[in-house]
Amino acid sequence: MGYKVAVAGATGAVGREMLQTLSERNFPADEVFALASEKSAGREVSYGDDGVLKITALDKFDFSNADIALFSAGGDLSKAYAPKAGEAGCLVIDNSSAFRMDPNVPLIVPEVNPDTIMQAKPQNKGKNIIANPNCSTAQLVVALKPLHDAFNIKRVVVSTYQATSGAGSQGMDELFNQTKGIFVNDTVTPEVFTKQIAFNAIPHIDVFMDDGFTKEEWKMQAETAKILDPDIKLVAHCVRIPVFIGHSEAVFVETDKPFNEKQVRDLLRKAEGVSVIDMRADEGYVTPVECAGDDMVYVSRIRKDTTVENGVVFWCVSDNLRKGAALNSVQIAELAVARKYFNAKG
Repeated sequence: MGYKVAVAGATGAVGREMLQTLSERNFPADEVFALASEKSAGREVSYGDDGVLKITALDKFDFSNADIALFSAGGDLSKAYAPKAGEAGCLVIDNSSAFRMDPNVPLIVPEVNPDTIMQAKPQNKGKNIIANPNCSTAQLVVALKPLHDAFNIKRVVVSTYQATSGAGSQGMDELFNQTKGIFVNDTVTPEVFTKQIAFNAIPHIDVFMDDGFTKEEWKMQAETAKILDPDIKLVAHCVRIPVFIGHSEAVFVETDKPFNEKQVRDLLRKAEGVSVIDMRADEGYVTPVECAGDDMVYVSRIRKDTTVENGVVFWCVSDNLRKGAALNSVQIAELAVARKYFNAKG
């Protein structure tokens, strides 16, 4: 017996990746519904190598006909439709920021905090909603988890170098069009980003807050606290760079307990979802280009931080559309099945 799965936002970059990931991982779906706006209704989207799904309007869909709904339609639509889906008995896995800080909604990365999944059940004050974390947070906590379990992390400093796909397909289009335009001397007019993104780096993602940090930087701190440990002190600086897919992070970790470099490498090599590629030679590390289309969180450039008593530095790269969004959502759905969150509807 399989499950009925709805994907809301199926025409977007993450929604399409969700459909692809469901197919690639052979999720036990008897039926898959592709949902999008009314203007997209009737269009077709790919599912797997040969499958095609016809778009249904999100506002017309009856969520009692689905067991699981993967939402990637934006925060406003999630706020409007996710609670209705949850009340209809459908487990919602939401990729927006709408419910991440709701104390009754678990924020899950399956490799890190799988045991929180049952908090989503209505009898546990949940709403049949599970939140997917910010893409930059998701890959970070996967790498931090084994180190925290072994050595108790007390502080993290992280600088992110984030791909334009983090701003959706429009962000990738702007990078492509600006790059092409510069070569023919066209005037660059930023629309999606605050400044020219082609051949540039923009130290600003999301809105500014009163303390000078951006909301993206705040999300990393708040979400890491909720997923991993509220006692971890984290400070982030988030930068947008001219890359299509793949977020990169320079991570500085300080722990309570002492360790040696071999222990760190061994722990990360054994960690679920992590691949260590670190040969201390030209090309002996992973960049965004190499991680695109891959499910792993890659860790490179591991070395001791000699400026603090117990410190380590590493480079972390992952496909933000997959582990940062679509893959993590599908893994949560797999976790729900494995933990018998519900019984499949016939």
